[in-house]
Amino acid sequence: MTDRVRARSAATRAAYVQRIDAAARDDSVERAHLGCTNLAHGYAAAPKGDKIWLRQQRAPNIAIVSSYNDMLSAHQPLAAYPDWIKQAARDVGATAQFAGGVPAMCDGVTQGQAGMELSLFSRDVIAMATAVALSHNMFDATLCLGVCDKIVPGLLIGALSFGHLPTIFVPGGPMGTGQSNEDKAKVRQRHAAGELDDAALLEAEEKSYHGPGTCTFYGTANSNQMLMEIMGLHLPGTAFVSPGTALREALTRASAQRVVQLTRHSAQYTPVGHVVDERAVVNGIVGLLATGGSTNHTLHLVAIARAAGIVINWDDFDALSNVVPLLARVYPNGSADVNAFQAAGGVALVIRELLSVGLLHADVRTVAGPEGLWHYTQQPVLHNGTLTWGDAPAHSGDASIIATAQAPFSPDGGLRLLQGNLGRAVIKVSAVKPAHSVVEAPALVLRDQHELQEAYHRGELHRDLVAVVLGQGPRANGMPELHALTPLLTNLQDQGFKVALVTDGRMSGASGKVPAAIHVTPEVLAGGPLGKVRTGDLIRLDADAGTLNALVPEAEWVARAPIELDVSHYQVGTGRELFAGMRQRVSGAEQGAMTFGWTEQGET
Repeated sequence: MTDRVRARSAATRAAYVQRIDAAARDDSVERAHLGCTNLAHGYAAAPKGDKIWLRQQRAPNIAIVSSYNDMLSAHQPLAAYPDWIKQAARDVGATAQFAGGVPAMCDGVTQGQAGMELSLFSRDVIAMATAVALSHNMFDATLCLGVCDKIVPGLLIGALSFGHLPTIFVPGGPMGTGQSNEDKAKVRQRHAAGELDDAALLEAEEKSYHGPGTCTFYGTANSNQMLMEIMGLHLPGTAFVSPGTALREALTRASAQRVVQLTRHSAQYTPVGHVVDERAVVNGIVGLLATGGSTNHTLHLVAIARAAGIVINWDDFDALSNVVPLLARVYPNGSADVNAFQAAGGVALVIRELLSVGLLHADVRTVAGPEGLWHYTQQPVLHNGTLTWGDAPAHSGDASIIATAQAPFSPDGGLRLLQGNLGRAVIKVSAVKPAHSVVEAPALVLRDQHELQEAYHRGELHRDLVAVVLGQGPRANGMPELHALTPLLTNLQDQGFKVALVTDGRMSGASGKVPAAIHVTPEVLAGGPLGKVRTGDLIRLDADAGTLNALVPEAEWVARAPIELDVSHYQVGTGRELFAGMRQRVSGAEQGAMTFGWTEQGET
C-alpha cells in the first residue's frame, strides 16, 4: 500500500520536499534572516532576559500556537501551558513566544445548529491562522497546542506549510469518567422518543460533560490524539494523560525541551515535513482502522496528506481495512471510554500489537528519536519529579477493551468504501451488528435533518426506510455533522425496522449502530447522482459487498434529472456569509473537502 501511495504521489511529494528543504536555508536561527527593524519588532515586548537571547541570534526560539479558550472543556487546560513552555525552554537555553491563537469551536455545542455549518471550514481557517502565526520567521520550531475535531488537522496542515520547522503536538487530555457513554446514549434515545423532558436530558448531559478535558468517547477529538501518537508527532504516551495532573505538566514541559533538540542547528534536526511522509500517513490509516476511529478522518487525513504532497483516497482506506484487525473496543464501538482504554494499555499497547505482526512501519522519523515507532510502545512515568519512559504492559489490562493481533475483535477495521449508481461513500460498520449490514428499503428523501426530526415526532417513520438527506455536502452548506439523527434512527432500528441513512453530509466521529453511508460524493450540489433519488425508490445498502444503489431501472435512472436544490437559506446568518468563497472552491469529500486548491501537480 505504501508503495502505491508513494508512486501516486511522486511528483507532488517531490515538489513539497524540494520546497521545504529550500526553506531550511542554513544552520542559523530563523530570525537571523530578518532585518534590524523586523527583529526589533519581533522581541519588543519580550522579558528582559529573553530579549538578550533573542538579540544574540544563537539560541532557538519556539513558536507556541494554541487553540486555548476557556469556554470549551478540551481547551481550557491549555491556559497554563505557555508559561510552563517558556520556562522549560529557558531551562535549556532557548526561548519561546506565544506566536498566535487559532479558533476552536466545539461540534458538541453547535450540533444541529447553524453554527455547525462553519465547523468543517474552521479546519482550513485554523490552518491559515497557524501559517499567519509562523509567518514572522522568528521561530525555529513549533509547539501546537490543540485537541479537538478540526483543530488538530488544521494545526498540522498549517505546520506543514512551514514543513522545514520541527513540530511537536501538545494535547490537553481527557476529562475524568462521568456517566457512561452507553447510559448517556440511552437517555438521548428516550428523550428523542418523548419519554424524558429537557430537564432530565440536561442532567444526564451534565453528568457526561462535567469538567476540564476532552469528551471521553472515541470520536474525532480522541482519534486525533491517537493519530498524533502513531504518526510520531507527540512525545510517546502523551495522548490520554488527564489534565490537572503532574504527569500532564511534565509532558508539556518535556515537549518544549525536546523540540529545542530537534531544531536546525542540532544534529537531531527533524522537520515536520519529513516526519509526515508516506509511511507515517499509512501508519495513521492503520491506527484509525485498528482502533475504530472517526469517519471524519476520511476527510482530514486526506487533507493532511495532501498538505505534505501525498495523495491518498478512499480506496486506500478500504484496502487497508480488509487486512487491519480491530484491536480496540471504545465507545461507540464498545462500552469503555478512553480512560478505560488508557488503563488497559492505551495507544502504546495497540502500536506494539500492530508492530508485532508487521502492520505498521517501524522505520519512520518521529519527534521521539532514532528508534522510530518502537519509542511509541513505551509509556511515560513520573517518579520523584523525574519523567522517564518504560515499556507498556505486556498484556491488555482488560481484554474486553484491547485485544491481541492474534485474537482481534474483528479481522478487519470496519471502515468500508461503498460504490454504486449513487456514487462513492464511506461506512463505519465496527459498531453495526451483522444483522444490519445489509438494508434494502424505500427511500425517504429529505432536504435537511430537521425534516427527518419533524417527521419522526409526527409519528410518520415507523416503517422500513432509508433516510436520504440531500444537500449536506461541503459546497452546499459546509457539510455539518448530522449526529442529531442518531437517537431517532436508533430508536426505529431497536423497534425492529430496517433503517439506514444515506447522505452527502457527515455523521459524528461517534457514528454508531445504524448503518450510514456518508460523505456520498459527488455531492448533490455538484450534480451527484444521489440527487436523482425520489421518495419511494428502493435503496440497497450492502456493507458486506461494498455497494450502494438505487434499484431503479437503468433506462429510467439515466433519463432522470437530479433534483434542483435551493441552498440560499444556508448562506447567511451566524457568519455563514463570510464563508461563501470557501463553499465555492471546496473540493469533494474524497479529496479532503479542502479549500486550498492543491492539484495533482502540487500547484496551489
